[in-house]
Amino acid sequence: MAAEQCHVMMFPWLAFGHMLPFLELSKKLAAKNILVSFVSTPKNLQRLPPIPSSLVGRIKLLEIAMPQVPGLPENCEATIDLQEEQVQYLKKAYDKLAKPLEKILEEKVPDLIVVDFAPYLIPEIAAKFGVPTAFFSVYTAATLAYVGPPVELKSGSRRTSPEHFTRPPEWIPFPSLVAHRSDYASKMMRNAHVPDASGVSSGQRIAKIVEGCSFVIVRSCKEFEGEYINLVEELYQKPILPIGVLPPISDGNMSHMAIDTSSTSTFKWLNGQQPLSVLFVGFGSEYKMPIEQIHELAFALELSKQPFLWILRKPEGIENSDLLPPGFANRTLNQGIVTLGWVPQSELLAHPAIGACLFHSGWGTIVEALCFGHPLILLPMVADQELNAKLLTEKEIGYEVPRNEDGSFDRDMVAKSVRKVMLEPEGEPLKLKASLTRNVFNNQDLHDSYINMFIQHLKKYKDSKGHKLV
Repeated sequence: MAAEQCHVMMFPWLAFGHMLPFLELSKKLAAKNILVSFVSTPKNLQRLPPIPSSLVGRIKLLEIAMPQVPGLPENCEATIDLQEEQVQYLKKAYDKLAKPLEKILEEKVPDLIVVDFAPYLIPEIAAKFGVPTAFFSVYTAATLAYVGPPVELKSGSRRTSPEHFTRPPEWIPFPSLVAHRSDYASKMMRNAHVPDASGVSSGQRIAKIVEGCSFVIVRSCKEFEGEYINLVEELYQKPILPIGVLPPISDGNMSHMAIDTSSTSTFKWLNGQQPLSVLFVGFGSEYKMPIEQIHELAFALELSKQPFLWILRKPEGIENSDLLPPGFANRTLNQGIVTLGWVPQSELLAHPAIGACLFHSGWGTIVEALCFGHPLILLPMVADQELNAKLLTEKEIGYEVPRNEDGSFDRDMVAKSVRKVMLEPEGEPLKLKASLTRNVFNNQDLHDSYINMFIQHLKKYKDSKGHKLV
């Protein structure tokens, strides 16, 4: 069977930090003549970047209507539309997508369904049609190792108190820093083991997905975290296939908005700065930073005295005039700029004026930043971000901002961290290590080889299991 006849279906969780990596993997596979069906809800599909014209015939977007459930506001189809406490109702609605997906399978049976951590009902449904599933983790292997094997996720027998989540678990046999802060440990424990409004905990979802899938794909590479990848394979007792980090390709067609980098005010400002002098600041599209944190961060940037480019998402209900501290714009007029809304992040990070990044430790932004060898100043906020920060600290390519006991940060902590990394001798080894790490993260041939190995695995899997994969 020719490779172009292989059909892979993608079913990501309804968060853009998940949908975008699934789409990137879809594009990588489609470029290798794999047919891809990308399944999501109408609003989410409309908000995705457009498919490159060269791949349109090999990536099909399939809509499934978003069911309404009590507690989920109307027209909210992704985590970006919701407050944190409402996400549990999105999961409840997401589970109801299993039935319409089954209808799709009745009409067209793919050779493989690639699922996220959340759709725990899909492996059983896919099995009715003789279709294998693969769990695609957009998290690092270190995060999967920290979360633990399925039996622990279901029972919680070895982590019975929040304190247990503040240190690396006993099943990690080598030195590791990967663990949560004490202020976040209770939330992590609840997420792992306590069912939410959907009737299932996040830990139970992952456990059922891992148990039901044929193999696991991880957005990572052995050159960066090989020891954790090998450990996850032991914990899961399933084949673990690193897919590479899916690095962005700076080809002028990355963004979903037409940009003229020579004429925009942001790039003009960057063009006037010294090489490696500017701090890039951004906390992603998902995290909804409270106004108090925005103000504290603003004072921190001012105190640092470093040139900065701050990509800021305005909270709902806050007027532009109240977004920043009084007088901040005038006082920092010659120091930095604040940009609201969407920006071409990879193109900005590629600019020679950028010298370091201060951000939330999301894995997608880490990948982009390390593709350009930037040292990382880490201020993790939610979910796996703290685990990523600890991994980067462990690898000596990131510096985590010290926090107060309650998890809060203050302007002095942030300003001192920025100056330590960008100006002081203590930051030099970190800069060097981050620069060297670029050779791994920006190695397009390396990560393309992981895609090729994945496709080869599909062929071997078909030969050994009798599935029509390639």
